[in-house]
Parts: sequence; C-alpha cells; structure tokens
Amino acid sequence: MSKLPIAVALVGLLAAGPAWSKSLTAEARSALDAALQDERHAEAVYDAVLRKFGDVRPFSNIIVAERRHQAMLIDQYKAYGISVPDNGYATGALTAPVAPATLAEACKIGIEAEIANRDLYDRTLLPAVAAYPDIAQIMQRLRDASEENHLPAFRRCASRG
Repeated sequence: MSKLPIAVALVGLLAAGPAWSKSLTAEARSALDAALQDERHAEAVYDAVLRKFGDVRPFSNIIVAERRHQAMLIDQYKAYGISVPDNGYATGALTAPVAPATLAEACKIGIEAEIANRDLYDRTLLPAVAAYPDIAQIMQRLRDASEENHLPAFRRCASRG
C-alpha cells in the first residue's frame, strides 16, 4: 500500500491550516476586542438592573445571552491563539454601570443599547472582519440577536411602562 495518498492528503490539510495559523490584522483584532468589550458592557449594565430591580424580564434572559455571546467571541480568540483581554468589570479596572431610577428607563436604555450594538456591528465590526469568515459568521449572529431578539424584548418592556 502506497503512503503517497496519505502524504498528499496531509499536505493538503496542513496547507489549509487551522484558524490560528492565519493571523489577525490589527483591524480585525481591534474589532474582536471591541465586540467582546461591548458584550461585557451590556452584561454589566443588565447586571446592575437586575441587582436593583430583582429578577425581571427581559434583563434576566438577555444577560444569559450576553454571557453566551462572550463565550462565542472568546472561542475565536482561542481559535486564533491569541490571549483574551481581561474583563475590566470583573477586575475592577472599569466602574460598574449604575442602574437607572426606574425599570421603564432601564428598558429604554436597553432599546438604545441594542440599536447601538446592531449599528456597531454593521458599520464597524463586520467590515473589519470580512476577510475572516469564521469571525464574521459569529459577529453576524451576535448582531442579529440584538436586532431580532433583544431589541423587540426591550421594546415590549418599554411598552409596558
């Protein structure tokens, strides 16, 4: 049995290479950092709301999604073999956000935050990672979650007063 087909296949696999064999441009790395920071900030804001008002929807559901989004982004750091930035909210390097006076205000802030998040992905983050389909796919999912899931939930929250 010839070893040549196995060697040819192995060379083909090595040529394609894993994600981490392709380095990120400074722009793509900055976009990944900004996306992670944005997700961490959202978690911190929603955590402040939950601490002030208790286990209220949609904050109790969306904070779980924000944590899941962070995990998806962190997986990309790992795939590219780069270190994950510290969470400034967890280390105390960043000041935790303060919840607004009312739950209605919190819902309005949620609307504004999710619109800003969607726009950040559309205008800045997705274009910066266009050459990295794996990262772009994750970011597109996060962007869509803001527009299709979180934004409607906060609008329903605001309409309840």
